Amino acid sequence: MANTAIRVRLVQGASEGDIGALKAWLEREQKLEALRNTGRLEIHERAGAEDGPANPMGAGMDIMLVLIGAGAPRLFDEVFEQVKSGVRAWRENRRAVERGEPPEVDVTPGGDGR
Repeated sequence: MANTAIRVRLVQGASEGDIGALKAWLEREQKLEALRNTGRLEIHERAGAEDGPANPMGAGMDIMLVLIGAGAPRLFDEVFEQVKSGVRAWRENRRAVERGEPPEVDVTPGGDGR
């Protein structure tokens, strides 16, 4: 099955505020915003999958970016790289404006987004 979704998981010491801030940051990334505006990309928060170690201090939410349409598999690699770049920029910004280290973030292919 071709990848049409990307899962972004904040893994160490993330708060609800971090999840919302990162989602908003990704929504404003120029290339991702253009895809959202044409209906080719949806960005959602959802309860985190239970496939990793429990993080009692974490928020337990993932951000899912789902590509829509027939060309989604061809577009996947470009969007995947853009998401990783956006996450790096968000972490640098978070480090500059808040105390302490930003949470670690895993960006992984998420299959078909279901």
